[in-house]
Amino acid sequence: MQMPFPLAEAPDDITAERGRKLFAGQSEFVKGVVAMSGLPPADRIEVCFAGRSNVGKSTLINALTGRKGLARASNTPGRTQEINFFTIGPEHYLVDLPGYGYANAPLAVVEKWQKLLKQYLSGRPTLRRAFVLVDTRHGIKDVDEEIMSLLDSAAVTFQVVLTKADKLREAEQQKVLAQVRDKLARHPAAYPEIVMTSSEKGDGIATLRAIIAGLE
Repeated sequence: MQMPFPLAEAPDDITAERGRKLFAGQSEFVKGVVAMSGLPPADRIEVCFAGRSNVGKSTLINALTGRKGLARASNTPGRTQEINFFTIGPEHYLVDLPGYGYANAPLAVVEKWQKLLKQYLSGRPTLRRAFVLVDTRHGIKDVDEEIMSLLDSAAVTFQVVLTKADKLREAEQQKVLAQVRDKLARHPAAYPEIVMTSSEKGDGIATLRAIIAGLE
């Protein structure tokens, strides 16, 4: 019997090449959006990345695209206050959502982010999948479950991507995976595979590229 929410397997050569070619194309920052009226046209396949502040979102985007400075990593948690759009080749958008779960932001700002996030997730017809990034060292926290519940209610399929996997030994990774699987079982919008990555080591990058390239 297959374990629920298994780790995504490495892609075969053909699928891996498709992913490589997608991310080898031109990747550019398009714009940062603070209101729905500012969204670019919904004219291409779109994936979005969500995660707690400092989960490694910008670093992962840079690893996927092979461009170190494309998404700016900040040492200040909660710094990204916009929905940032990047082109990936001629037919895809990669969308970086504001980091969540950081209490030092003013309440009014947090409420504005949450409203914009809900509007974006429920009203973007070209959004194919959300990737929820979870730090392997910490597992799923309450704030992660909040965004997952939001994705459930918006009927947006989401897939968990574990980041910084190189920071834990395998036995510790297995404990975290058990916790993540238990939490995901409660979310109907959860895609039934987990991707484990290390931007520093390059682990899981080809797998994630191939998954994104396979979305239609």
